[in-house]
Amino acid sequence: MVASVPPPAAGPLPYHLLCLLRDRGATSRAELAGQLGDPRARVLGEIDALIAAGLVREAGPAASRGGRRSTLVELSPDLRFAAVDLGASSIDVEITDGRLEPVAGYSEPAEIRSGPKAVLQRLGEILAKLKADGAYQRLQAIGIGVPGPVSYRDGVPVSPPIMPGWDRYPVRDVLAREHACPVVVDNDVNIMAIGERHGGVAHSVDNLLFLKLGTGIGCGIYLGGEVYRGTDGCAGDIGHIQLDGHGQVCACGNVGCLEAVFSGAALTRDALAAARAGTSPALAERLAAGSPVSAQDVADGAAEGDATCVRLIRDGGHQVGTVLAGLVSFINPSMIVVGGGLAGLGHVLLAEIRSVVYRRSLPLATGNLPIVMSELGPRAGVVGAAVLASDLAYGRQER
Repeated sequence: MVASVPPPAAGPLPYHLLCLLRDRGATSRAELAGQLGDPRARVLGEIDALIAAGLVREAGPAASRGGRRSTLVELSPDLRFAAVDLGASSIDVEITDGRLEPVAGYSEPAEIRSGPKAVLQRLGEILAKLKADGAYQRLQAIGIGVPGPVSYRDGVPVSPPIMPGWDRYPVRDVLAREHACPVVVDNDVNIMAIGERHGGVAHSVDNLLFLKLGTGIGCGIYLGGEVYRGTDGCAGDIGHIQLDGHGQVCACGNVGCLEAVFSGAALTRDALAAARAGTSPALAERLAAGSPVSAQDVADGAAEGDATCVRLIRDGGHQVGTVLAGLVSFINPSMIVVGGGLAGLGHVLLAEIRSVVYRRSLPLATGNLPIVMSELGPRAGVVGAAVLASDLAYGRQER
């Protein structure tokens, strides 16, 4: 995994020590003291305390630089985190070590609408199976993302439009009790943004927008190197920005939201209409064969030159670009990363989004603005969840 940037100087020293070892691997005591900028005696004392606590161990002598060789220290190889990405129709789980390298993983289809008890019970069964297979003996922490607004402070989803039965369900407390470890809960787009910044194309970018296009649409926001969640945790919920006051009814109850105009469900709806109307030979053929029409069929049809499929993707990209253009002029990010299931629509989608953003945003804000696809792809969520879990276990204090 790509190493992260050095931690900021402010904050508890043990947390920053552990993060340096997480992101850089085995490091000498001398280098740690130099990088952290704290008094050498204090840093060495904290390292000894972490060794005594079983979080860190000695890893042999450092390379010689002509004098007495310093001793390397590294994270304990026994540290384990569970990283969970709950999607609208899937569960993705990874067990990682202290450096966030994957030890084991598992994915399966799931229906978030079946409710929290059923989904979390299944998650418990998956974790039990991974434990039985030797992936871990105990977990230091769990990080989990869910596809809806989350009160980050309370660890609960709040009025999530596509998650019936989850409103105010104590996800954090239930998982912490069942697995005897601390738990952090965030929405899925935030964990994807965290993952992409930690180990993807946005590595170390301090001002970032991560656009998730899938069953729902959201935007993870990094400002000044920190995730911006807003006062109540719902910042970035751009899927419910209205584009058409007389448009389709959205899952949130309003009309004409971006998510109602272009999302996984909206694209499937429009593709099915095109198949039934016969305006798309590729989609009509799929429907005639008795197969359900999906967003992937639209992508395949566009790749084959089907004009209606290309139009559906371009229309969606135009709507997304319109919303992003406003955000770019307002926030002035240094990068936009596009991820989620609909990122598989490929270059046609990305080209349309770029075209609209570059045309409609302020020139000063777009002169050096890359708009790129996610490098981590479907792993962005679990990578971000692992980062959050390790931050929690290592003692991060939210500001």
